[in-house]
Amino acid sequence: MKYSTKLKVLTVALASALGGVPAAYAEDAVAVASADKSPHTLSTNIGFFTDYTFRGISLARERGAVQGGIDYSHSSGFYLGAWATNMNKDAFYGNTVELDIYGGYVHTLAEDLSLNLGFLQYFYPDGDRPVSGTGIKGANPNTTEINAALSYKYFTLKHSYALTNLFGVNDGYGGNGNSRGSGYTELNVNYKLPIYDVNLALHVGRQTVHNYSQASYTDWLVGVNKDFSIAGSAGWNAGLNYTTTNASDSWYVDARGWETGNDRFIGYIKRTF
Repeated sequence: MKYSTKLKVLTVALASALGGVPAAYAEDAVAVASADKSPHTLSTNIGFFTDYTFRGISLARERGAVQGGIDYSHSSGFYLGAWATNMNKDAFYGNTVELDIYGGYVHTLAEDLSLNLGFLQYFYPDGDRPVSGTGIKGANPNTTEINAALSYKYFTLKHSYALTNLFGVNDGYGGNGNSRGSGYTELNVNYKLPIYDVNLALHVGRQTVHNYSQASYTDWLVGVNKDFSIAGSAGWNAGLNYTTTNASDSWYVDARGWETGNDRFIGYIKRTF
């Protein structure tokens, strides 16, 4: 779910790269192998964030998150990766760890124009414990999404579609039936500013939850980040994001009354190897 952003070497989307933005953006962090070298590319990444925010919703409760992943890509356009993060136990039924497996295919349609078709599987090892302090118990939060993204220069338009219940929302959680068929549509802009080699990240996304209109919302993000080296060691990136949502405070709230969709700043530093 890397909305907190997973590192983005492939300019497709969000990604984690929006640094701290979202969860699910891991599949956008794949580096495409160069045709004049080996057709295979393997990279790893690790990052430290002041919060894990997925689609504008805080899943670490602003207590910090360590995130890392491994990505493989082939010069043909196929890619596969895995990514993990810690999270607050009140976010998803007592789970403290999220593991994402993702893959797909990137095809160049024209100069600066590409199409990315992929899948993303979210795993929560602790399953579906009742929500802390409540009697609420949804389905297992493990979720499968398929997605399609169209990228042109520094713009990426992406849609994700849930093949399963969306993070455990079902009759046992909300009483209105299953949430299969939920969708998330987002527009991302990643642009290098002409000053100090600073990158500008802009994002807007719309989460719709099938059968649960009260859980649907829009999120926004604006951030800046910079690539740099330390003692000749490249691959570093640090930044600051501001994110906010119009999510319902009655739906996106934990057992202690903490509203998870409120606006916040997210700082981070990460490195790709």
